[in-house]
Amino acid sequence: MNHSSVKQWGINLVLIALAAMLGLVLETAQASPQTAVQAPTCPAVLNHSFDRLQDEKPQSLCQYAGKVVLVVNTASFCGFTSQYKGLEALNTQYKDRGLVVLGFPSNDFAQEKGSNKDIADFCESSFGVKFPMFTKTQVTGDGAAPLFKQLTAQTGQKPRWNFHKYLIGRDGKVIDQYSSMTGPESKTLLSAIDTALKAKP
Repeated sequence: MNHSSVKQWGINLVLIALAAMLGLVLETAQASPQTAVQAPTCPAVLNHSFDRLQDEKPQSLCQYAGKVVLVVNTASFCGFTSQYKGLEALNTQYKDRGLVVLGFPSNDFAQEKGSNKDIADFCESSFGVKFPMFTKTQVTGDGAAPLFKQLTAQTGQKPRWNFHKYLIGRDGKVIDQYSSMTGPESKTLLSAIDTALKAKP
């Protein structure tokens, strides 16, 4: 191979390398916008982390972005504790359409004194609860979890008792709040959930 051929061969290699690099840059540039569109946006009201009740491992509520979320503060020894059954039925019935019920045990009303393990065992054995539950949480007062402070601020209503409910739409905006007297089978609540599920995120 003469000097001219070697030189041309070297130029060809450089050109091939440059073409490959250019192709990679273009591919990355084209993929980036698509990735940005697909990445879920976490609304402020869900931008919190809580420990899971069963194993106390941190869980980001951002994983529920784009869903209709029903937040409920719960207790094991309350006149409304039987609502666990209806909440589980609600979660099972509508989860494929995009609903998730989130339970937050609280001793704010002196009816949840057990350990997290006690609460988990009670919910599972007594009501077969499968929807996501989190460790004992303060829901009222200055020490309330930021999630509940936001829910209170946006609705003008703090939890007045156990099994108070807040409904959050697919867009991350709080739709409404419901007292303990509004059970999981309430037509008012079911209608609001159905409407929220039909809305696009």
